[in-house]
Amino acid sequence: MRMTGTVSRGIRAPIIKNGDDLVEIVAVSVTEAAKSEGFALRDRDIVGVTESVLARSQGNYATLAQIAADVRRKFPGGTVGVTLPILSRNRFSQILRGIAGGADKLYIQLAYPGDEVGNPLLTWEQLDEKGIDPHTDVLEEAEFAALFGKPLHPFTGVDYVSYYKELAGGKASVIFGNDPRAVLKYTKHVITADIHTRHRSKKLLRAAGAETVFGLDELLNEPVDGSGYHPQYGLLGSNLSAEDSVKLFPRDAQAFAGKAAARLLSLTGKKIEVLVYGDGAFKDPVGGIWELADPVVSPGYTTGLEGTPNELKIKYLADTAAGDKRGEAASEMIRDMIRRKKDNLVGDMSSQGTTPRRLTDLLGSLCDLTSGSGDKGTPIILIQGYFDTYADL
Repeated sequence: MRMTGTVSRGIRAPIIKNGDDLVEIVAVSVTEAAKSEGFALRDRDIVGVTESVLARSQGNYATLAQIAADVRRKFPGGTVGVTLPILSRNRFSQILRGIAGGADKLYIQLAYPGDEVGNPLLTWEQLDEKGIDPHTDVLEEAEFAALFGKPLHPFTGVDYVSYYKELAGGKASVIFGNDPRAVLKYTKHVITADIHTRHRSKKLLRAAGAETVFGLDELLNEPVDGSGYHPQYGLLGSNLSAEDSVKLFPRDAQAFAGKAAARLLSLTGKKIEVLVYGDGAFKDPVGGIWELADPVVSPGYTTGLEGTPNELKIKYLADTAAGDKRGEAASEMIRDMIRRKKDNLVGDMSSQGTTPRRLTDLLGSLCDLTSGSGDKGTPIILIQGYFDTYADL
């Protein structure tokens, strides 16, 4: 009996630049790692590739001037509301600079006590102390400052109110409220900057009389003055790149995954699944920050990664079905139950506690945790044994 289950390895790769053949780099890096470290590649192994290197190899970048040009084209009146952006230097600072470059006046509406991914502007205790209800109360900047002063982010130490106003170059007023319609008191022309709630925000704003509504997913959703772009996500999923540019979410990730899988098959003879991954979908229990600032965990993957897990809960079976059996007798009984499990365990008590998340969200999160976001130098992840069960000897 094999004594290990799932193994996740970070695979080192060369520094990847615009125009590099990423399919070849991924395939060679994985096969060379297997030779160097002495492990075998198997059918149903999984290779994850971070979205960052795919976008870089594609040259999918945009300058702040190109963002500004798209904003000016879509908001010719010059006054724009920007609702519910996340508090992030990496994710939103450059976007805000670009938006400000294409506008004459901005009204920035910040959610409170925190943004949609959990970055805190305030604490719930502060709101309780001042008798503020974030579900209904809308505060202007002077009111907010009188109540709460200049709060700093607990991890970054940044005063995001002052920081965002500075980035907007003196063009911005800030309001605080969680209903995107609050901005309509100031302007009928709005960019919805939220990520996962953007569809609802757009619907609410249009129904409430907004005259122009675009989401970040609709800015740079096509090339502007030779820029990079993303047809589905626009500026969503972008990151700070350089002083005057952002790196966008990669295009054609599904096609890339298929090509990489085909190249791995030709080199190894093994059917290896491939996914492109960005932020993992997990939440920091101490800071309360949800990691997922990308619009999706995985923008592209091979078909073998579709679906959700269909698993029995071994610890439940050990306490119930195994009865008085111990040792190998209990193990064999549970292995037999796994071999005979139904194709769909939804609603079955024997699967309780196995959260029905998509495989790509689970795998992308594992990849993100393995690669990290710093200096590990492993933008490629190899996962082995993920589809094994206790019944696989």
